[in-house]
Amino acid sequence: MDPDTMRGDGGDVYWRRRMSVLVAVLVVVAVVAWACSSGGSGPERTSSAQASPSATPTVDPLLAGLRTLAMGTASPTPTPTPTPSVTTPVPSPAARPRRPGEPCVEQDLVLSLQGGKEQIYAAGSRPNFIVTLVNAGPAMCTIDVGPRALEIRITSGADRIWSTADCVSGDGAEIKELERGVPHVRVLDWDRRRSSADCRSIQQVALPGTYVATARLGGLRSSKGIFHLR
Repeated sequence: MDPDTMRGDGGDVYWRRRMSVLVAVLVVVAVVAWACSSGGSGPERTSSAQASPSATPTVDPLLAGLRTLAMGTASPTPTPTPTPSVTTPVPSPAARPRRPGEPCVEQDLVLSLQGGKEQIYAAGSRPNFIVTLVNAGPAMCTIDVGPRALEIRITSGADRIWSTADCVSGDGAEIKELERGVPHVRVLDWDRRRSSADCRSIQQVALPGTYVATARLGGLRSSKGIFHLR
């Protein structure tokens, strides 16, 4: 181009055109560069975003161990079979040894009664009995053998005929020392007359029939002595 044409207004137009072309080129380059950068980073961000949720979280070993321990203790524990208990017998306290002269206890005494030689007594004959009391305890003991304490009673059915405890003067006590194995003996003859607990004067004679004699001492009872009166 003629250099002269570039002077004046023509020169300004020329440079303006050159600047417009340069700006257009820069714009195209910028657009291409942006497209390349956004196209490359977009899939990477999407891939990163998609991969992030599926990533496996890191498990704390301590928490994992606690979970395992909890699962182990949660399992039911089998109930053990009960072992039968063994009861050790408790020995009973030893009884205090009895001292000589202490009162006799009934479980150490043996009371018996024997009839006379005749089991059938003819008219006018008196029935006779032998009462024995034996101490089977470990030591000598004392006991009241008076007519009230050691009673001989004669009955006929439900009828109380006679008793040594009737009409006794005084307290009637008679304390005896019973050595071990040595019997206390009482011999009794009955005159066939009735007696009463209220001590009335009864002169009635027992009628012929069957009678029963028994010795009594506290809770002790002798065997029955059965006899007949004619």
